[in-house]
Amino acid sequence: MRATVMTFAVASLIVVAPTLAPVLAQDSAAAVPVATQPAVQSPSVGSDTIRFGGRTIEAGDTVTGPVVVTAGDLRVRGVIRGTAVTIAGDIFVEAGGTITGDAIAVLGGVTLQQGTVGGTAGKYAVSFPWQADVEAATTPTRRDTSDAMSLSLGWLVVMLLIGIGVLVFAGVYLDGVTDVLEQSFGRSFLVGIAGELGVIPAMVLICAGLAVTVVGILLIPFAIVAYVVAVAGFLTLGFLSVARLAGGSIGGTRGEAKGRALRGLVLGIIMFMGAWVLAAAFQWSPAMSGIFRMIALALTWVAATAGFGAAILSRGGTHRDAAKKPVVDESAAWQTPTPITGVAAARKPVKT
Repeated sequence: MRATVMTFAVASLIVVAPTLAPVLAQDSAAAVPVATQPAVQSPSVGSDTIRFGGRTIEAGDTVTGPVVVTAGDLRVRGVIRGTAVTIAGDIFVEAGGTITGDAIAVLGGVTLQQGTVGGTAGKYAVSFPWQADVEAATTPTRRDTSDAMSLSLGWLVVMLLIGIGVLVFAGVYLDGVTDVLEQSFGRSFLVGIAGELGVIPAMVLICAGLAVTVVGILLIPFAIVAYVVAVAGFLTLGFLSVARLAGGSIGGTRGEAKGRALRGLVLGIIMFMGAWVLAAAFQWSPAMSGIFRMIALALTWVAATAGFGAAILSRGGTHRDAAKKPVVDESAAWQTPTPITGVAAARKPVKT
């Protein structure tokens, strides 16, 4: 367990070290906004139904749907006879543009710029708690220290309630993920990185596959909700497992098993969420708050990544022996093939 904690600490330092130098050199002056450059659309690939990197239906053109665009925007200046779908992109129906069917934007939005949509226009987006902090940091007004402390302490209480609930109602699965994490922390961390890199592409492929058929298009919202719930569940279960493992290393081994598990989980959650509380306490100082936020972000990311990998390896805690090495029966090595003329089968020596 101590080796696992040391590995976790080294990984956290590697993540946070490159980010401290720019923060220390930052002065208290407000940052000058930089004008964003217009995105350059990459060449479209694929058939007329599915395109990658953006697509534009020029004025006077008529395309039979469904039209699916992934990782880019769809600009409609002509006519689409059918349904238009974008995944990780926006739909812009400009002047003179018409979509006779529905306009569906997954992880994007639908904007009518003097255009018409015959069906329904809907967008399906996923919001995360950290987006509110990013938006607040880019506005001229800064949240004061009391509000930041209230927010961080509120998240601490929420995580404690979630952790206790998971320990009571899904303790078996939490034990499974913790066992795999303790047996192979490094492997879990690498698998977690691969899993995080593949979350968005996997969802894009699922939505693109469903968008080929009309029935599949109707199932896209349900598939997105189910996929997001599954990923969030794996991340939460993995993070709680890391918190329990880290808290157990400093909480001692006294008491019963359930008491040790509860004590380790509570101490681990307080340790990780306490870093965010400390960052909120220095909200009045942009430099100090930035340093502590970087540290808290690094600790949380390493914990969530390793836990996510352990949850994947253990299939949500259902396979507790996913990281165990196969046991070799050494008794077979003492036997020789028989029959051999003139040679008796050897037996393993037995102490008398």
